[in-house]
Amino acid sequence: MSRLVFTERAVKDFKKLSNDQRKRIGLNLMEYSNDPFTFAKKLSNPALGTFRFRIGEFRVIFDYINDEIIVFRVGHRKEIYK
Repeated sequence: MSRLVFTERAVKDFKKLSNDQRKRIGLNLMEYSNDPFTFAKKLSNPALGTFRFRIGEFRVIFDYINDEIIVFRVGHRKEIYK
């Protein structure tokens, strides 16, 4: 199981979500941390991060370093890549 690490920006993004959205994303992240590359896709533009998880209409942008998932951004798919 990989360790989840949130940047300050990711925590700020996470707090903006509704309670239902936070719960859903949190549960999925816990599940995905067991085997992250089964659910991750590599981003074509690594300016934001190297990988992303898709959780419904939301995206979690992250890097994977030394068995840690470092979450950079959490947000709606229409706004996350801007």
